[in-house]
Amino acid sequence: MVFGWTKHGDGKHLAPGEIVRPDERLTWPRMIGFGAQHVIAMFGATFVFPLVMGLDPNVAIMMSGVATILFLLIVKGKVPSYLGTSASFVGGVFAIRAIFGGDTAGADAIVTGAILVVGLVLALAGVAVHFLGVQIIHRIFPPVVTGAVVMLIGFGLAYVVADVYWPQDQWMALITMLVTFVVVVAFKGFIGRIGILIGLIVGYALSWVADQLFGQVPAYTDGTLKIAPHLRVDFSKLGDAPWVGLPSFHLPDFKFSAVLLVLPAVIALIAENIGHVKAVGEMTRTDVDPYVGRAIAADGIATVVTSAVGGSPTTTYAENIGVMAATKVYSTAAYYIAGVIAIVFGLSPKFGALVSATPSGVLGGVTVILYGMIGLLGAKIWIENRVNFADPVNMVPIGAGIILAIGPVKQLISGDFRLEGIAFGTIVVVGGYHLLRAIAGRAPDEGQAPHGSAAG
Repeated sequence: MVFGWTKHGDGKHLAPGEIVRPDERLTWPRMIGFGAQHVIAMFGATFVFPLVMGLDPNVAIMMSGVATILFLLIVKGKVPSYLGTSASFVGGVFAIRAIFGGDTAGADAIVTGAILVVGLVLALAGVAVHFLGVQIIHRIFPPVVTGAVVMLIGFGLAYVVADVYWPQDQWMALITMLVTFVVVVAFKGFIGRIGILIGLIVGYALSWVADQLFGQVPAYTDGTLKIAPHLRVDFSKLGDAPWVGLPSFHLPDFKFSAVLLVLPAVIALIAENIGHVKAVGEMTRTDVDPYVGRAIAADGIATVVTSAVGGSPTTTYAENIGVMAATKVYSTAAYYIAGVIAIVFGLSPKFGALVSATPSGVLGGVTVILYGMIGLLGAKIWIENRVNFADPVNMVPIGAGIILAIGPVKQLISGDFRLEGIAFGTIVVVGGYHLLRAIAGRAPDEGQAPHGSAAG
């Protein structure tokens, strides 16, 4: 099923315990609301990570919509997911820019050329998984590993909240978080299901009001972290931005040495996609194994397409999985709508300026919920598969990998290359688990508690 959704019930209400499946939908006005919420959920990271990597965020926003629609077509609508900018490349991109000229146009082309090659390798890996069978995934990524990958992807983004968003305006972050709590729980209908979007809008509005009443956020210093005084909402770029315009596309350039610096991201992306697909399968209560290879290949193809015009690398997004977990609406119709909205917004520098003015404190209040929810989905996978953490083969590498991701801990490999955070934690989880399993002489499915017992 790619198009043609059946209406769920009356299209307006969900009974307790019900979900809207990928091939279902609610009324179209409601689906537009859910699509908009997915755009908002992905926007912070999809806008911020290109900025961090020195790439054009408007290209990233527009091409994320293209990538999402392409992904949904390739997986035949069976895996609802949004493809936004991947954070796994940040360290490698920093290394490339250090070697090839910082923020110059030439360095931009080399960065996107290296990303394109990684996308091609990822696509080939997905094709191999598709034709060799999903059993190869079960061997490499049993439940103890997939649960860990899902958990470290969510909790591994904690530093974004702690170091980037929250310190910019601590009180507004706290207020936004609490407003979102209340809306999600107190309102049982449609309002509650778009509580994250409402929380963000309320936080944005309150930030503007606070600017008018109290002026700038005071300076904040905590060790090496120093935040200068600033307005919560900065509209300085909004007036000069045109309503309609193309983002700054550019062609890639290829340097083998640059490719080597970002190639290890393939490992993290494979595990990340598997973790996300497994999480979606758990939430929708469907067997998505036949589509794992397609999902990996689709992400690789999407990365090739986006980087070919100067865009950023893509990955399935934890933020949007968190939105689905909160709303119980897994309809791919919402993602098609989100993709179209992203394309339109990418063609409007005015909108880009408006959304980029979203206060960091507000993003902190929203993302702390989303990242936490996706992390706990990893624990859900462990519980439902009765993973036994009394077994050191499970406990030792999984615990270490999660800590490395949360740190985020950096491992310098050479003067120009390092692993850190989610990528480093993923490699330790996958590699460490299989190393210890081989030493212990275990089969891939061993290490789970007997049927009927509680998880350790």
